[in-house]
Order: sequence, then structure tokens, then C-alpha cells
Amino acid sequence: MLLVPETDFGTPASRAKTQVTLTIDGREITVPEGTSIMRASMEAGIQVPKLCATDMVDAFGSCRLCLIEIEGRNGTPASCTTPVAPGLVVHTQTARLKDIRKGVMELYISDHPLDCLTCAANGDCELQDMAGAVGLRDVRYGYDGDNHVKTRAGEGLNARWMPKDESNPYFTYDPSKCIVCSRCVRACEEVQGTFALTIEGRGFDSRVSPGQHEDFLSSECVSCGACVQACPTATLTEKSVIAIGQPEHSVVTTCAYCGVGCSFKAEMRGEELVRMVPWKDGQANRGHSCVKGRFAYGYSTHKERILNPMIREKVTDPWREVSWEEALAHTAAEFRRIQYQYGRESIGGITSSRCTNEETYLVQKLIRAGFGNNNVDTCARVCHSPTGYGLGQAFGTSAGTQNFDSVEETDVVIIIGANPTDGHPVFGSRLKKRLRQGARLIVIDPRRIDLVRSPHIEAAYHLPLRPGTNVAVATALAHVIVTEGLCDEEFIRTRCDWSEFEDWAGFVAEERHSPEATEALTGVPADDLRGAARLFATGGNGSIYYGLGVTEHSQGSTTVMAIANLAMATGNIGRPGVGVNPLRGQNNVQGSCDMGSFPHELPGYRHVSDDATRDIFEKLWGVTLSDEPGLRIPNMLDAAVEGSFKGLYIQGEDILQSDPDTKHVAAGLAAMECIVVQDLFLNETANYAHVFLPGSTFLEKDGTFTNAERRINRVRRVMTPRNGYADWEVTQNLARAMGLAWSYTHPSEIMDEIAATTPSFAKVSYAYLEEKGSVQWPCNEKAPEGSPIMHVDGFVRGKGKFIRTEYVATDEKTGPRFPLLLTTGRILSQYNVGAQTRRTENVVWHEEDRLEIHPHDAELRGIRDGDWVRLASRSGDTTLRALITDRVATGVVYTTFHHPTTQANVITTDFSDWATNCPEYKVTAVQISPSNGPSEWQTEYEDQARQSRRIIGKLEAAE
Repeated sequence: MLLVPETDFGTPASRAKTQVTLTIDGREITVPEGTSIMRASMEAGIQVPKLCATDMVDAFGSCRLCLIEIEGRNGTPASCTTPVAPGLVVHTQTARLKDIRKGVMELYISDHPLDCLTCAANGDCELQDMAGAVGLRDVRYGYDGDNHVKTRAGEGLNARWMPKDESNPYFTYDPSKCIVCSRCVRACEEVQGTFALTIEGRGFDSRVSPGQHEDFLSSECVSCGACVQACPTATLTEKSVIAIGQPEHSVVTTCAYCGVGCSFKAEMRGEELVRMVPWKDGQANRGHSCVKGRFAYGYSTHKERILNPMIREKVTDPWREVSWEEALAHTAAEFRRIQYQYGRESIGGITSSRCTNEETYLVQKLIRAGFGNNNVDTCARVCHSPTGYGLGQAFGTSAGTQNFDSVEETDVVIIIGANPTDGHPVFGSRLKKRLRQGARLIVIDPRRIDLVRSPHIEAAYHLPLRPGTNVAVATALAHVIVTEGLCDEEFIRTRCDWSEFEDWAGFVAEERHSPEATEALTGVPADDLRGAARLFATGGNGSIYYGLGVTEHSQGSTTVMAIANLAMATGNIGRPGVGVNPLRGQNNVQGSCDMGSFPHELPGYRHVSDDATRDIFEKLWGVTLSDEPGLRIPNMLDAAVEGSFKGLYIQGEDILQSDPDTKHVAAGLAAMECIVVQDLFLNETANYAHVFLPGSTFLEKDGTFTNAERRINRVRRVMTPRNGYADWEVTQNLARAMGLAWSYTHPSEIMDEIAATTPSFAKVSYAYLEEKGSVQWPCNEKAPEGSPIMHVDGFVRGKGKFIRTEYVATDEKTGPRFPLLLTTGRILSQYNVGAQTRRTENVVWHEEDRLEIHPHDAELRGIRDGDWVRLASRSGDTTLRALITDRVATGVVYTTFHHPTTQANVITTDFSDWATNCPEYKVTAVQISPSNGPSEWQTEYEDQARQSRRIIGKLEAAE
């Protein structure tokens, strides 16, 4: 096994359709118009020396190594900035060019440290490679005189020398090795879009600088790693490479954080991970990454990871380590006992959106075939279940319509209830690039997210709606489009049910839905809303991207349908650059839904009451399946409190921290007799567990993830599972202990079973994924190459369905006791409940959850920035520190939920979406007041958690 090769063509590919033929070094070459001569040469196998050029950024032409000669033209132009032209005759290697290149390289080396043998980039240094390529053998200028290399100059200090910047936890910046090629600066600008780096000084004094001569940690740098990846020397180097050395082999796999599904090369030495490098051929990320996927993998070897199975009789007992055999036998016996005592429906399970498709499929199979019921649910219940319902009703399928590449062809983007630069940062970077190219942006969010205004981009409209009024805003947008005659009538008549459209159009046209009528309700100025509606309807290709700020409401499903209405009314479905796109929160939340993790659906979104669908699985599994939908997660907890639900198998989810109304979740868990948690760490839910089965990381397993664009990507094992088994093997062993004769030997066999039973996956296999790299479902005989764009020739359901979306105010009201509205979200450096990212160096950016509060609201309450405050609702209270900011409007406060010491969900209520029970996280009436310390509940919770994490013979296992 060797390093996965990647060719750097020097400049980006041209998308032109016109072809141009020229001659390079005697070879006739045909390439698209606009291609650089450097890239054309590389495509023909001719490598022109370069230092400032790389195909991840636009040509720059500063290093003067890539010079060429063109017959009939004077001079020696740079091949990276010179486009091809018909009939050109190019020479890349002449005596004149060799002399120039050698002279240029001498200048570089004369001001560069000569510590190649001990340099961390030895073996992976383009400067070293190019010195060899141009035939440099000596440096005539010597190494004395002005330089940036030596700490001293004669008798005094060298003012040009700068110490190494070690502030960033993941990489170092060594100014003495910088050749000022500007690749890092351009990567930060063009790829990431943060503009955190610049070249300070002029001439010989030029140097790369984060911000205004700050260190990297203090600057605006978001640690995406693009600069490190672009650097041709050891100037920017991963600390892991410095500590371990250069990798000797690599494996392409898929990131296990958000729903973007970035492809990475896991670069290894033996079974030690050296670094994660974004893979250029990854079709979701196109060679880019964020701080989490690029660097935050240290949790896999963290000291707090649990590697041995454990059991205990009562949750007040300390844990006792046991063998796998004893743990699984004990679990099987307990589940059998509970079902015998309380009935078949008394146990259930929760699948993981962080595990693979194959693992999720096995968990739901275990519950249906082994437990004999449909009591299975997944984390999508508390995030994107309204997406499944709403899009299913409107379009006939429960997923987004586009691939991520589609954003490159959009003209107007609506971002509603999402914060891509924090929650889905690689997509956020791609969106920002399109906005810098001229696309227009409409942000609908109570909070001023970064996309509203950041370097070189600004939203055309920011509609800061009052939390809970999404439906009113979406319907008001539709009112403007309908009443001003901006609908795409041809699309609607051809693709949608006209009579349903007429009914819907009459509904939204009512005066009570006008921007003027809804302004008092939503807080959005009518003129701004009208302008946004006109822009979306008339601005060209219109796309809508939304997140949990849409779904996590009592009318989440209604808002999803309202969004679908807007897309259909304007004809923005079925081609690149348009569509309705849910930004999924976890790496495989789409896949967990696809695999049948809902209590009413078998794999492929087919209802359990359908006889033909059940027959497929009954024949294959050799069991009789229940035709009654099972319990959702909230129903399981309610039934546990009532005394009828007693056992739960939870794979890779932490419902005590992630689900709403924490006190009710705790009460439900405490009422059960056997809770089995399968995870990497003793998470918060494990405080109430009776069996702990150690899980495996994405680095330790084979499988597939399905990202937010329905892309099925391979996950490849790069190291042996530290706990002894991959998660699919643990589930299979539990099934065997319960009497099921499962005999899978590899996850590919599970995928073959999925393909045989699920029409949308019919053509998917590991061999096919190896051939194609990745595919987007549906992938079957009708769509053998997959489906990058959905609903191209017609909707899955036939005709698109317009649905009335009546605004119904949430039951969660503000009042004298609780006058503020709390909404929640994520931050860039942390992920979900933080179990992974809190065990990495990412904590330097987010040590604790903070409460964002407007200066006016803070002043009224005597709160200063950094003060401890009590955050109270009808459900409970907690304490955290205040962050005074005008990002939030008056009357609105905001916090994250990454740290269990805060337990933000003790505040949230049990109100939920009318169709799916998705919790209303985004609207909670609260009051803020000064505080002197932890709440009583926090103190009690911490004591209980400490007691629960004791392990016999070991120190307390910290969470």
C-alpha cells in the first residue's frame, strides 16, 4: 500500500466547450479553450517547474520558474498565466529557460534554511523537488548578508528574522522558510473565503501575516488547513507530521462529522494516523476541508475512550468490566426477560447517524427481526424528520434535490434557518465563492450569521424574523410572487397539479398573508420582504438551503412544505443551480433515514403496513414482521415513565444531552430496567445505562455514509478497532446472542442485501462505488449513474403538490415571567453534543457554551460581558456566561449545546412539530438574570454523573 497519488496540474481546469489544439515540445495537444499552457503541458505528461502555482487556486505568476518560450513571441512568459491558443508552438525546456530557472532558484535558496535532513517536509517539499528539477548544484550568492534565516546579523539581532508561530494547536508557521509564493494567502481567499492572511511588507521585507501581524490563533484564521495544504515548503506544517514523520501509505475515506460528507486521504505510518488531507477527487468537498475533518480526529485515541464492555445491576453501582461474551449474553438475557415480563413492545432501539449505513441497517433489522416490533427511531427525529415528511408530501421523496456542485450555477440563494459557515463549513466556502462571483443572497434568520456580511460578500436582504414565524414569512414571500404575477406558469402547468396550485395561490393571495399584514407578527419589514421575494422570483436560478432553524419548530413540516411551494411556484426545480436543499447535521443522518430507522418505515421509506414490502423482508429474513408502526423516541420515554417500556438499545446517540426537556428524558431513562449504550465514551445517556458496549470510530471500520446530497461514499478502515470490533460486528454478535443466525463476514455483504431489498439502492455495491468513486441515490436501472439532480423530467410522486401552509403560532409564549425567546445552534469548532470535538484541541476556540444577548437586554438586567447568568424557562434553569453582541435582536438570546456542564436542553420544552414530533428547540420563552454559580439542577446532575461513571478498579471515567 502506497500513498494515493494526486496530480497537481498547476492551474484549475477550464469548463469551456470549445477545444484548442497547440504543440508543446513537439507534441500536438488538444484542450478546452482557456486552459493554461502549464495545465495543457501537465495533461500531456510534461511537467513544467513551478512553485507559486497549484490547481486549487487561480494562476498568479510570481515565482518565475514556469517560464516558457513560444515561437513567434518575444520574451519568456509564465506558463501558468498564459492561456492556450490555436496553433501555438511552445517550448518548455531550452538553454535560455534552464539558465533563467537555475538563477531564480539560486535566489530562493540563498535565503532559505539548509536543514533539509531534519526538516519536517523532507520528502514532501516542492522547493527541494524544484531545486532538483532545474539542476541546481550550488548557490553563487552565498548565505551571508541580509536574510530571514539567521537570528543574528553580525554583532546584533537580525530584525528580519521572526520566531516560529506555534500558537495554532494543529500547525506551525515558520517565517524563515517562507518563499512568499502567496499560495497560502490565495487559498485562504479563493478556497476558504476567510481572507485571514495577507502579505505584509514590500520587496525583500515581504512576509505572510495572519491578520494585522497577529499570531494564527488570535487571527481570523478558521484552521481549515487550506493554507497548510497549499504551502510548498515547511513554512506551514502539521504538528503531527513534525512529531511522527512523513506518511508511508494512505487510504481514501469519508469524514464522520457533518452532512457535507467530505472525502479525505487518511495518511498513515503503519496503524498510526499522521494526518487527514482532503481528497481532490471528493465530489462533495472538491479538495477542501474544515477544522473538524482536517484536524479533530484525536478523540479516536483519547484516554477517556472506553475499550472494554461493562455491565452493572443498578445505575448507582460502579461499572464492572467484563468480556464481550458475558456482556452480550447478559444483554440478550435481560431483553428476553423484559419481553417475557412486560410484552413484546416493551423494548426498542435507536440507530446512530454517526455510524455507517450498514450498521444502521443491522440495528433496525435486529429490532424488527429480533425484538419483533417496530420500536426503532433515530436522531433525525429531533432534527430533519420534518424534511422527510414535508418533501415527501410535496415532491414524493424525502431528500434534497441537488448535488453540492449545483451551487456553482445558482444566481439567487435563500439561506433560511441555517448557518453554513459554522454548521457545514465546506459547503459554506463553496457558497461564498459563488457569492463573490456575483450571485445574490437572501438570509432569513433571527441572528446575524456570518453570511449576512463578511469579507467581500454581503446579503442583498437579511430578514431577521421573530423565532417561530417561519411559516408566516414563507407564505408572505409566496403572496408577493403570486399577487405580482411572478410565478412560472409554464412549469406549474407542466409539472404540478394545476387545480392544487390554484387553490394554494388563492390562499396565499389573501391580504392577511401580505408582508404588510404579517410585519407586526414576524418583525420583518414589509419592503425588505417584498424585495427579497421579487429577487428570488426574477433573479435567475434560485436555490433554497435550509437547516434546523426550519425543522425544529412546532410547524417544521409546514415550513418545509412552504419552501417546496416557493421552489415550484418559481420553477426552481429539476436543473442545476436551483432546488430545495436541507443541510443535514450529522454525517449519516440521511443514510440512517434511508435505512429504515423510523418506526413507520422499512428501508427505502416504505411503510410497514405495505404487505408487498414486508413480504420482501420476511422472505429474506425468515421472520414475520409487525405491520404496526412502533414508538418514536418521545413515545418511548413517555411509555417508560408510564411503566410499559423497559429496555432500550442505543447505538451512537446521546439523547440525554441532545434531546429536549432533559428532565423528562432523564425520568424516562431512569424508569427503564435495561439500557444498553454502544458508544466511544461514557456519554451523558450512559449515566442511566446498565450495559456499555464500546464502539468503534470511522477510522476502524468499512462501510458507507450518505451525505446531505444523497451521495453514497465509501468509509474505509485504516486501523484495527481498538475495542476489538467494528460496530456492525457488535450488533451482529448481539443478534446471534438473541438467537438470530446472522453470518455477515464483511459490510459489503450487508450493502448487497440493502441493494437487493431497496429500489433506490438497487445498483449500489462496493465494486460499483470503487469504480465510480461515489453515487447519489436513486441508483438503479432507471438511473445507473445515480441522480445528481432530482425531479429532472417529473416529480417522483408524479405531479408536484402545492399545499396550503396556514401559520399557527406556537404554544410556547413569552410573557412577564419569561419575556425573551431562546434559540440554539452550533459553532464551527464543535460538533453536536461535543463528545468527539471536546476531546480534541478544538476546545481552544470554544471552551464553554456562552449565551448571546443583545446589549439593550443585557443593560436592562445589569449584565456585563462575561458575567455568569441564570437562564430559566418553564422547564428548568441552568447557568452560563453571557456574551453581549448585536448579532441577536432585542428580545432574542442564543446559545450552543456542545458542553454537558451547561445542559442547554434542560431549558427547552416538550413542544414539537405537529407531524413528526421533532422538538421545538428554536423557540423557548426564557428569562435572564445575574447568577453567582451553578444552578441546583447542575450541581445535582454533576454529582449524579460523577457517581455513575465509576469503574471498579479504575479511576472515575470522565465525560
